[in-house]
Amino acid sequence: MPSSSGPSIDTITEGGRVTQVGEGQEADESAPPVMTFGAPTAGEVLAERYELVEHINNDSAGRLVWRGVDVILRRPVAVVLRYPGGDSATEMLQAAVAASRVIHPNLVGVYDAIDEADRAYVVREWVDGQSLRDLATDGPLDPARATAIGNAVASALAAVHATGMVHGNVHPGTVMISDEGRVVLADARTDGADSQENDIRAVGGVLYFALTGYWPHAEAPLHGATAGHGRAAIPDAVRDAGGALAAPRQIRAGVPAYLDDLTMDLLDAEIAPPSSDVLAAELARLDVPAEEEHYLENSGPLRFAADTEEEPSPLAAAGGRKVAVGIAGLLAVALVGLLIGISTLGDKDPQASQSPAPSSSAPAGDATPAAATVRKLPVQGVRIIDPDSQKRDELGGADKVIDGDPDKGWGTDTYTAAKFGNQKSGMGIWLDLGAPHTVKSVQAVLSARGASAQLLTGTVNPPSTSNGDKQLMANYKTEKTAIGQPFVDHDGTTMAFDGFDADAKYQYLLFWITELPASERGFQVDVQEITVQGS
Repeated sequence: MPSSSGPSIDTITEGGRVTQVGEGQEADESAPPVMTFGAPTAGEVLAERYELVEHINNDSAGRLVWRGVDVILRRPVAVVLRYPGGDSATEMLQAAVAASRVIHPNLVGVYDAIDEADRAYVVREWVDGQSLRDLATDGPLDPARATAIGNAVASALAAVHATGMVHGNVHPGTVMISDEGRVVLADARTDGADSQENDIRAVGGVLYFALTGYWPHAEAPLHGATAGHGRAAIPDAVRDAGGALAAPRQIRAGVPAYLDDLTMDLLDAEIAPPSSDVLAAELARLDVPAEEEHYLENSGPLRFAADTEEEPSPLAAAGGRKVAVGIAGLLAVALVGLLIGISTLGDKDPQASQSPAPSSSAPAGDATPAAATVRKLPVQGVRIIDPDSQKRDELGGADKVIDGDPDKGWGTDTYTAAKFGNQKSGMGIWLDLGAPHTVKSVQAVLSARGASAQLLTGTVNPPSTSNGDKQLMANYKTEKTAIGQPFVDHDGTTMAFDGFDADAKYQYLLFWITELPASERGFQVDVQEITVQGS
């Protein structure tokens, strides 16, 4: 990543971890001692940009956590320093570079990573708020808030897992809730091996803690769930004489059955967990206002829907709790049918009494549709949109942005100014999904930071000519067709758009670039990969 001091860290470890350090995490007694020789002082400016304001604490790895300010952009930042730098800081810096590529509203953003040999430091987003661990000190959270927090954590993990990385440190101390209510996941680890499955099971631990105030680490704990790393203050879960974990509903009243089942299934080693994107979709379905929770109580057993070619979800096929809830759902359906029949017999309107009864041929299990599977949608067509150019010599290679290879992409020419040398209003990549789909998010990975772009949608597909591109832009470029907020002078290389209407269908999408980042020879950018998630 570029900086004004120290060598640039360009290497990114495939399958590595995101590193983001959350303030408020206490140092573990076993943490390595912090080297204080040449330690920073308040008022010092690092890399001619980051002014240190206040030493907050030392994290569990012995790094110094400071609150600072970016004197150029005038925004608060967190600065995490390690002594010394060089080879001993390579893993931290590489992980920070990887973190900067994952942009998501529920992940703490990473802005810079600098190695000065005698020390190294990572600069990231400052979060004013508190951890879930601290939030729950006054008692467990209500089910609606616990569900909302679980949804945010699962959504953050889905963004991390989509890049092939692992977080590896999901627990109440790394789930941050800002003063405005935003939930972010911070402080991923780089030590030791881990798996995406453990990340997903840890969401169950977060839900369990939010609902009960206890952390469910057992004899074979989730990674990072043991005492230490600032977690020693979290009380262990309630267990019976045989060591079996007590369900949230056994610990406190008012926990809905559907949330109790989901939490316990995620913690059950005998039940294979869903992928993080499927879990996020299910938690989003359950994330409803408290006054509407009664609609979920009668929704039958939770099912994570699978593609038609895939095996049914383990949660759909699970026995025990799922069978009991399924029987309860069938009884509820029967009771509703009985009440409808009584109402019909007592109806004084003869026409109403002659209305045909609802068909009962459909299986009872289909009464409540399963949540749609969120998956990567195939792109059937892709081309470059260049309405302001008559030469049209930058149209080749569009297919490289959807080939699944992040090392190959389509790139613009090099221009003398950020706005395409002041010759064009922009250029874009048009995607055809082949048919209308429900779209959840679109992610574009770029070759450099500093670009400005937005995502548009439209209804026309004119010919690939200069006039055709002008017709397309006239249809697409209105306020009603913009998806989410545009990225302006973006400080990362990944742009994620998730402002889609859940009730609408989309077939045509346009990733529209309005400003180019600076390069060694001018202004240019490559679009390495674009992925569309939906159902």
